[in-house]
Amino acid sequence: MSGIIRHIRILREFLRAAIVEEMEYRSQFVSNLLTTLFGVAMAVLTVQVFFYQTGSLGGWGFYEVLILLGIFNVLQGFVDMVLRPNIGRIVQHIRKGTLDFILTKPVDSQFFISFRHIVIWKVFDILMGFLIVGVGIYGAGLPLEPVGVLLFLVLMLASVVTLYSLWIGVMTLSFWFVKVENISFLFSSFFETGRYPVQLYRGWLRFLLTYVFPVAVMTTFPAASLIGKLEPSQVLVSAGVAVLTFSLTRLFWKRALRFYTSASS
Repeated sequence: MSGIIRHIRILREFLRAAIVEEMEYRSQFVSNLLTTLFGVAMAVLTVQVFFYQTGSLGGWGFYEVLILLGIFNVLQGFVDMVLRPNIGRIVQHIRKGTLDFILTKPVDSQFFISFRHIVIWKVFDILMGFLIVGVGIYGAGLPLEPVGVLLFLVLMLASVVTLYSLWIGVMTLSFWFVKVENISFLFSSFFETGRYPVQLYRGWLRFLLTYVFPVAVMTTFPAASLIGKLEPSQVLVSAGVAVLTFSLTRLFWKRALRFYTSASS
């Protein structure tokens, strides 16, 4: 328990440093905020264009897809706020040997390398995502019940854990392969499919996006919990995928460290 509290305190310091750093460039902060608003507006407009041609996407109506888009935006904000600025640096740490300094710190190396650099203004992407979810719920006239909200939050937590695990799992390959940028690009391309319900895809592609690269777990299932399209088995799938991917990623990280040759050795 004391270890968890210590890591929470360290995370708080990381956040404080990120806020101080961002406030040094306030004009850029405003510019980034406007960029976020423009990006969200274009994403919503794209969904509207689809619905000018059809009444549903994979059996989902406009506001239901809007909820899904909001969830995708929340997760994309998490990627840009935490994952991309941190995990993308793993390659540089390994190439330059600066991973040595991280390994000597009295903190878990995976935790440190995952959360040291936080792009704090990206929190607006996350907030805008939840706002879109709220608009979708209101537009669809969906009732909000405590049990449903709790289930949604649990599935969102599973989504974040799964997304984090897959991302750091891919970047851990840099211990063996010098260039993993192409794999990272492929990861991002697959994740983009999460903008739309997995029911839109057919056959082997739906299976791939549910069980192999679980986009459905990360976006479709949380949205389905709010609109009443979630099956009980999908809750177990979400929890199972989150636990499995995190456990495997943790083991993979520890194994990778054994193969790391420090700059001082």
